[in-house]
Amino acid sequence: MTEHVQPRDVDHHDPQVRAWVARAIKAVQADGNRSADTHLLPVRLPPEWGIQLYLKDESTHPSGSLKHRLARSLFLYSLCNGWVGPHTPIIEASSGSTAVSEAYFARLLGLEFIAVMPRSTSHAKVALIEFNGGRCEYVDDPAELYPRAIELAQQLGGHYMDQFTYAERATDWRGNNNIAESIFSQLALEPHPDPTWIVTAAGTGGTSATIGRHLRYGGHLTRLCVTDPENSAFFDGWCESDPLVTTCVGSRIEGIGRPRVEPSFVPSVVDRMIAVPDAASIAGIHVLQDRTGLYAGGSTGTNLFGALKLVCEMRERGEEGSVVTLLCDGGGRYADTYYSREWLDGRGLDVDRWRPTFERALDEGIWREP
Repeated sequence: MTEHVQPRDVDHHDPQVRAWVARAIKAVQADGNRSADTHLLPVRLPPEWGIQLYLKDESTHPSGSLKHRLARSLFLYSLCNGWVGPHTPIIEASSGSTAVSEAYFARLLGLEFIAVMPRSTSHAKVALIEFNGGRCEYVDDPAELYPRAIELAQQLGGHYMDQFTYAERATDWRGNNNIAESIFSQLALEPHPDPTWIVTAAGTGGTSATIGRHLRYGGHLTRLCVTDPENSAFFDGWCESDPLVTTCVGSRIEGIGRPRVEPSFVPSVVDRMIAVPDAASIAGIHVLQDRTGLYAGGSTGTNLFGALKLVCEMRERGEEGSVVTLLCDGGGRYADTYYSREWLDGRGLDVDRWRPTFERALDEGIWREP
């Protein structure tokens, strides 16, 4: 956890600052009140299997991704802690979607926002950050994300939002329309209202922590599976029970996978982890678009890999039930990367090799990797 630096402009005893904070909290809460909950979409499987697969479509949030929930929680947490005032610059270390969502809320509150990100971040995400009034600073080495964000916060007298430390504690895992509560509410009239599995990838670890805690809090027997892309430390850290595992390599699947086990990752609430090749993650979103018309980002393919593998295992055992996973963001942000043949070929990502794995899983309930 990074040491928090108190922004220069936040005087807890100034009535004008307190009044501004009260208005800011109300504005952030109003955004949540205006936004209808995201849809839970069924993915067609043969009905005789007795297994349902659902995608929680987080791309419909106002800022376009699952990270809208996190950004809203982080802003409320920071405001209520007295860390953000009417002139506080907001700084974040982010590979894209969190920065887009935080830029959205910073603009809502009239605050300056700066995202520190890898130079490889997609141009579409950079454009969205700038559209929402933010600006970007780039690092060539992913390990420099955190130090540069801290340095900027100190230089500007701002607040480093630090999603990787505060994600798991800023989100209310008990309820308050968190993602887990929303999933169970939407499943209430489905054939299997308590899913066998919920599958999510790890970026900060905040979403998996929220879901895992809520499962226990609600007395659900649903198990939590976390998928992890290549070059990420979460899988090895979980398998080895070692929070100090590092890879020193950035993930090619934006928004998930980290070179270290982040402080917000809570391994004890995770029942299973599945490592996913990057080419398979991208093949998954191509097949998803072909089969459903849904246009999603790479992390959704990582999730779908794990979800379909679990569906096939259930099918092999003759089990009935349901599996829920997340559509994290829309594919439009990745038109020039994951949906570009030139980009894929340039990185040696053989998507076609993995397509039959997804197609066979959807059609036959058989999991066979190339």
